Amino acid sequence: MPSFPGAVKQLLIGRPVRSERLGETLLPKRIALPVFASDALSSVAYAPDEILLTLAAAGLTSYALSPWVGVAVVFVMLIVVASYRQNVHAYPSGGGDYEVATVNLGPTAGITVASALLVDYVLTVAVSISSGAQYAASAMPFLRGHEAMLAVLVVALLTTINLRGVRESGSAFAVPTYVFMFSILGMSAWGFVKYFFGDLPMAESSDLTLIPEDQFSEGLAGLAGGFLLLRAFSSGCAALTGVEAISNGVPAFKVPKSRNAATTLAMLGGIAVTMLMSIIVLSRLMHVRFAEFPAEQLFRDGQSVGEGYVQDPVIGQVAQALFGGFPPMYYLVTFATGLILVLAANTAFNGFPVLGSILAKDDLLPRQLHTRGDRLAYSNGIILLAAGASALILAFDAQVTRLIQLYIVGVFISFTVSQTGMVRHWTRLLRSETEAAARRKMQQSRVINAIGVAITGSVLVVVLITKFTRGAYLALLFMALLFVLMIAIRRHYRKVRAELDEEDDTKGRVLPSRVHAIVLVSKLHKPTLRALAYARASRPSVLEAVTVTVDPDETRRLQEEWDRRDIPVPLRALDSPYREITRPVLNYVRSVRRESPRDLVVVYVPEYVVGRWWEQLLHNQSALRLKSGLHFMSGVIVASVPWQLHSSRLRLGDESKPAPGDARRGTLSPASGDDVVKKEENV
Repeated sequence: MPSFPGAVKQLLIGRPVRSERLGETLLPKRIALPVFASDALSSVAYAPDEILLTLAAAGLTSYALSPWVGVAVVFVMLIVVASYRQNVHAYPSGGGDYEVATVNLGPTAGITVASALLVDYVLTVAVSISSGAQYAASAMPFLRGHEAMLAVLVVALLTTINLRGVRESGSAFAVPTYVFMFSILGMSAWGFVKYFFGDLPMAESSDLTLIPEDQFSEGLAGLAGGFLLLRAFSSGCAALTGVEAISNGVPAFKVPKSRNAATTLAMLGGIAVTMLMSIIVLSRLMHVRFAEFPAEQLFRDGQSVGEGYVQDPVIGQVAQALFGGFPPMYYLVTFATGLILVLAANTAFNGFPVLGSILAKDDLLPRQLHTRGDRLAYSNGIILLAAGASALILAFDAQVTRLIQLYIVGVFISFTVSQTGMVRHWTRLLRSETEAAARRKMQQSRVINAIGVAITGSVLVVVLITKFTRGAYLALLFMALLFVLMIAIRRHYRKVRAELDEEDDTKGRVLPSRVHAIVLVSKLHKPTLRALAYARASRPSVLEAVTVTVDPDETRRLQEEWDRRDIPVPLRALDSPYREITRPVLNYVRSVRRESPRDLVVVYVPEYVVGRWWEQLLHNQSALRLKSGLHFMSGVIVASVPWQLHSSRLRLGDESKPAPGDARRGTLSPASGDDVVKKEENV
């Protein structure tokens, strides 16, 4: 029967899954689309907001350019989707941009891409869930002011669901993602139908006047106007985040993996482009007003709307106008949008752990990230991602406008480096390929990736110029720190491997001349007698018991009891003027090593085995400190001798009656130990 923590764990994430069932977790396209594409699809919810919010600085006249900014974003997305379709065919192992960069451009480029992607995944969770919390607060006003705490709770919920496994989380998120897709497409279709019949309603904010900032009092003219358009474009390019997740998740697809991944990418591109342009065009036709500082920029009848004005997101304004007479549809669109923003983080929850596992395998991250959990998911990576995202949400108070400035820098670094690597990949293959048909196909692929390099590189420059001082420098700083950290981790693992694999290690092959056994004694009780019996059974060259004199009276009574029982092992008492236990023992062991450097010293430490966490706080603290110090000494082995208390046996569900061999294994209960201890005294 599992312990209470184990029962809670099983309740939350389910029973452990055997390794041979890994194949059952592979995803068909219908589930892979919501799992890997929810991030890119969710950008429909905030990319239009960011475009309008940026253009609002130049007043209402600038809104006329919002569809053209959207067209530019769509063009880049189609190029990136086409480029990544080449990636999934060429590198289906799941390394994605990291593998492409490492193989074709070298380890430094690979680590650069990896650090950019890891930071971007964390930001994806933070931005998506913060945006979802803001949508929830707009629909439920009582949540206003508590968005950050709500977002952290949602991160915890998503973490729990993802710990259950990829297929389970994908199945859970598939329905909400499809509901969002059909609700947005349905709303857009209804809006265009009403427009063509001349019955399109105006948004609630359509009667507001948008006042431009002072530097744009003359519109978008001059260098400042061009810079503002570039800012709007770079903000809208947030719609491209998540496209790379499919190339990292190819191993999770059912066979044929590459073809299914490429098909899913094409579906993602078509759906995201349609929804994005529909919302931008409808917001323009319905005269939506959306400003970064509503109280300063929005006016009604010549008066500022004031600090109390609540500005709903663009989709919320469009849905409210189109379905004003049918509230259920408005709430469906709002709820589905808020939910997809939360589920968008699931793309990162699938991409980050897989990439972390690959990096751990390559010695660039702690190896614990390469281990699958009970449900065959990379649990440590999932928990690490959740911790990083929660920290960002709390640090930026779940404000999307502030977080979005850190966003997309990393993903466009990975886009650009990856596409450069793909150009070199095709160039290398073309050198050895002689078949005409294969060469034509490779040349076409190289052209697509070359266009991808040019476009994504240009966007990266724009993003860096327009967002650097507004927060992008923080993302670059995080990437640089992560880059240095991964280099340091790799250096450490290589150094350890070199030490362990050293061929001329003659010390490791020389047997010790003698074995000097030391049994640590605090009291003369059952655990001590067991340790003495085990030490004698090992037949050491020298065997002695050691105690530390903290209280002279207690030491004297211990020595008298030792002599009374006639224990055939000498007892040495170490002086401790300052009532320390650890230091006198460590100093004594060092002195033994100095006297006989070739001797092996084995220190037997009696320990209690307890079943409750709070009991661990009450026992074994001295033993823990001693073992920690002894582990750093060469030529010293620490042997823990366990004594199971009653609570440990209850936790294991053992019967009180001892079984054959329990004394040897150290699994006797206290109730049944007396007879065996008597036998152990005579060993």
